[in-house]
Amino acid sequence: MKYLIKFYTIIIFSIIFSLNSSAAEKIKIGLVIPLSGENKDLGQSILKSVRLAINDINDSKILIVPKDNQNNPDRTFEVSKELYDEGIKIIIGPIFKKNTLKLNKLNDDLIFLSFTNKIDKSDKNIISTGVNSISQFNAIKKFQTLNKLERSFLFSPNTEILKEIKIGLKKSKIKLKDKFFYDPDPTLITKQIEDVTRYRVRKQNLEDEIKRIEDSDEINKEKKLAQLAKLDTIGGINFDSVIIADFEEDLKSVATSLIYTDIPPTRVTYITLNQWFDKSLLNETMIQPIYFPSVNYENYINYLNKYNNNFQSNSNQIAFLSYDVTGLVYYLLFKNNFSVDSKIFYKKNSFKGKTGIFEIDKNIITHQLNFYVIEKKKIKKIF
Repeated sequence: MKYLIKFYTIIIFSIIFSLNSSAAEKIKIGLVIPLSGENKDLGQSILKSVRLAINDINDSKILIVPKDNQNNPDRTFEVSKELYDEGIKIIIGPIFKKNTLKLNKLNDDLIFLSFTNKIDKSDKNIISTGVNSISQFNAIKKFQTLNKLERSFLFSPNTEILKEIKIGLKKSKIKLKDKFFYDPDPTLITKQIEDVTRYRVRKQNLEDEIKRIEDSDEINKEKKLAQLAKLDTIGGINFDSVIIADFEEDLKSVATSLIYTDIPPTRVTYITLNQWFDKSLLNETMIQPIYFPSVNYENYINYLNKYNNNFQSNSNQIAFLSYDVTGLVYYLLFKNNFSVDSKIFYKKNSFKGKTGIFEIDKNIITHQLNFYVIEKKKIKKIF
């Protein structure tokens, strides 16, 4: 009997030891962000958001190891190597594209989930998690189909963003009537839009028609002249919608110039890119309705409130994304039996986060976005 007791005691202690050993095994995930310097507030916001996500995941196996890269490429390389030497194979970060430039010198089995929305396949171990142009044009394509828009005119600034725009156009295979790349100088925008929309020709058409009727003996001459007096131009335009790939004041400048050239949002559909629900657009009634793809608005507001309740401060868009990226990493690790390898981001997969649905395929992440309209000073969901 005493031998049986001794045997079972050994078994029990073995199980307890095994459980304790398992509990001690942590899956470490690196977090490379600026925690000092001019971007420290952004970094601190991301750190809080990641911790919020870890708290919601509530799995003691996951351990976040933050490192301060000081928003410096050399420092990013150094701290990333330190994390790799600690056995970490997945790093959330860095934030800015410039800090990824030297990371290709590190081992290929170290994966970075950068917050940039710039698409770059040159470095297989750096995965962009931002809301990229492919995701946005895919959502616009869906909106075009729903609203039977067949002649969209793209307006894009001829700046660094143009490279990303062209990638999005190619990968999404969106149909366009035409494209126009403008100089973003606000003193030049109106003149450029006048030219591309043939404003002066349409203006002259109106003047010619007024003169023709004035010199004619037509019936209801005065009534026709009164109707023409209400117009700014005469002449059709060969597009039914305009996609303005711009933001903030530049977006408003382009839209205002379109209105000036007699192409208001009541005549063609105004579409733009993800505006992160820029509240200043609510008061721009002249350019409404204006449509755009974006992350889930309801979830975004709920997240902002939750963040504020926990930290008594305001979050930013990148921190919101970091919350989801943390959940995405956990989800893929869970599906892979918590085995950390670079292939988990190569296999085709999807993950429903707060921002929307992440689609993963061959180290490329895209988002299934919702679509919204700002009209009458309100934000309304289209799909």
